[in-house]
Amino acid sequence: MKLLIVWILNAIALLAVAYLLPSIEVSGFVSALVAAAVIALVNVLIRPLLILLTLPVTILTLGLFILVINGLLFYLVGEILEGFQVQSLLAGIVGAILYSIISWLLTSLITEE
Repeated sequence: MKLLIVWILNAIALLAVAYLLPSIEVSGFVSALVAAAVIALVNVLIRPLLILLTLPVTILTLGLFILVINGLLFYLVGEILEGFQVQSLLAGIVGAILYSIISWLLTSLITEE
């Protein structure tokens, strides 16, 4: 049940990011649900591999390159899905940062731990 609530909150966070940034578009709540699920899958499956492959660059930039990886994956999901659009890599980086912050805030409100 908690997983379903977190998924819905992530979709709401994605809608909030689309509302705040004009360069990110979500066509509706169903598209936001699908995009949130795909973002979660990409973060679980592809992100660890990219972080491992780019470890030297991440160390040289003191971890800031992870922001680029997050933005690139956010942009990639926007390119793959029909109802979710991210116009540029910079919009992807800013959108990924905002999405993380809003999602964290929303999920921290419901967790009791």
